[in-house]
This record gives sequence, structure tokens and C-alpha cells, in this order.
Amino acid sequence: MKKNNYTLPLMGLILIGSMLITLSIGSVQVPIGLTFKILLDQIPWVVINPDWTVTQEAIIVGLRLPRVFLAVIVGGMLATAGVAFQGVLRNPLADPYILGISSGAAVGAAAAILFVNTANLFLAKLALPLFAFLGAILSLMMVFALAWRRNREAVSLILAGVVIQSFLGAVLSFAVTISGTKLRTIVFWMMGSLTGANWSSIFFLIPYLIICFILIYAFYRNLNILSLGEQAAHHLGMNVERIKILVLLAASLLTAAAVSVVGIIGFVGLIVPHIIRLITGPDHRILIPVACLAGSVFLLWSDTLARTIIPAMEIPIGVITALAGAPFFGYLLKKRI
Repeated sequence: MKKNNYTLPLMGLILIGSMLITLSIGSVQVPIGLTFKILLDQIPWVVINPDWTVTQEAIIVGLRLPRVFLAVIVGGMLATAGVAFQGVLRNPLADPYILGISSGAAVGAAAAILFVNTANLFLAKLALPLFAFLGAILSLMMVFALAWRRNREAVSLILAGVVIQSFLGAVLSFAVTISGTKLRTIVFWMMGSLTGANWSSIFFLIPYLIICFILIYAFYRNLNILSLGEQAAHHLGMNVERIKILVLLAASLLTAAAVSVVGIIGFVGLIVPHIIRLITGPDHRILIPVACLAGSVFLLWSDTLARTIIPAMEIPIGVITALAGAPFFGYLLKKRI
């Protein structure tokens, strides 16, 4: 459709505008024009006569900018993973959180926190995403094993995901019980937060986003064919199982990497792809990149709401996304039953 030619650049402009606006919002309000000039001043070859205070620059550049970038990256990762899960499983209810993938990644991260020697900094940084990925893959396998007898129908997959999520939630609660001095870190993974945003976390996540996004996008034609059904895909000469495994692995890795940094943030991969699909249609060539940008916008504003809705207090971002996502999920589920 012709309108799709403008959807991607329009979403890009919305994202840039949202980043600028959310940088200005907080307990200390900074005018948007001043925020823009502070950002321009960070470019080495741009010379601007400063008409802002040192405190304002420290707030924008030192505190809010890393958090905004982290929200953009994590939102894009979770939304892209959601598109991949929904495309491969041919199920608009599929989402890393609902299927228990996020909880599996959190359990893996908790295991790394509890049992890996944190004295070795390199080992600790390597173990966290690795354990999270293994936890995500294990939970995905458990969901499929539980739903296998029902031929992985939409509702049976969701029910299996709910069962696995409940089980993994109990495992996380047990981890909290035995965590001792590491209690705060474990609870962080359970609630989801961007509070600890820093540039090292951002640079850590960027390669995961780029590589997994490219891998998933490379199969957009296959995902379009899969929407016709697995039998039709087989008749068209597609290696269905190979494609599904590769895309599911990439989506699980995206989820695991995001969870290893910010904890469990649910429903981003459900809400965003579903709404964007209504706008762009089912063509994954457009759907994947637009949903990625829209996920960034969604999480950016969710985080802004989480840190500003109550003065002098921050709500975990997972609470905000759950308040938006749970009713949306209920509506979609009611339509399918």
C-alpha cells in the first residue's frame, strides 16, 4: 500500500520528537529548546553560546540521556521479538512475556547473580546474558513441550505459557528467599526498571539489537509465507522448521539480552506489533522495522510516565506496561475464544 511508504519515516520522526520531549520532562523541567541546544553542544564541531546552567546540562546529558537511549533500545528489542514470535507461531497473542520467555530469562539471570563469582567482573558480565539466554530457550522448549499434544494451537500455547510463567515465578520467589545480600538485585529483575541506565549497558545491548534484527528481517518473506500456513509454506519449498528455529532463537536472544539489563518488562511485544499490524498490514517487510521504532516510542513514554506520575517516587516500568497490556491481552483473548 502506498501509505506504507510514509509509515517508517513518520514513525522515525515520532521517535526523535518523543526523545526530545521526554528528555525535557522530569522533576526538573527543562525547556525543549534548551534541551535541543544542550544536545547540539555535545557535538564537537558545533559551537553554541551556553545559556543554560551546569545543573541542567548534567541532568540532561548525565541522567536522562542514557535512560532515554536505553528505553529506545529495549523497546525496539522487545517489539521486534514480539513480531517474530507472532509471525512464526501465527498467533497474535504470542509475546515474550505471556509465553514465559521473559520469566525464563529472568530465572537465568537470577541464577547467574546467585551462583557466578562476581569477583571476576568479565565472567560476571559474560554469565548474565548467557544464563538469561539459556533460561529463555529452556522456557520456550517447556512451552512447546506442554502444548505439543494440541498441535500448538493459539490458545493451548498461551495456556502453556501461563503455566510455565507461574512455575518460573515461583522459582524467582524462591531465588528471592535465598538471595540474602543479593535480594535487591533479584527483585530488580522481577519488577523491571530502567533506573540503572548507563552507557555501558547501552553499548552492550546495541550488537544484540542489530544482529538479531537483521537476522529476523532477513526472513521477512518467509514470515509472510508462513502466514498462509505451514502446509502452504512446505508446498512452496520453504524449510519451515529451520526458519522457525532460527527466528525463535533470534527472538529469544533479543528477549534474554533485554531482560539481563532491565529485568522483566511485559506486554511490549504484544501491544505494539498488534497495533502496528492494524496500521501497516501483515507484510513483515514493513511491519518489523515500524514495530521496532514503535516499541521504542511506547517504552520511552511508559518510562517517562513511571518516573513522573508520582512526585518524588518512581514506579517500576513493568507495572506501567502491565496496566496497559493486561486489559489489551484480555480483549484479544476474548475475541479468539
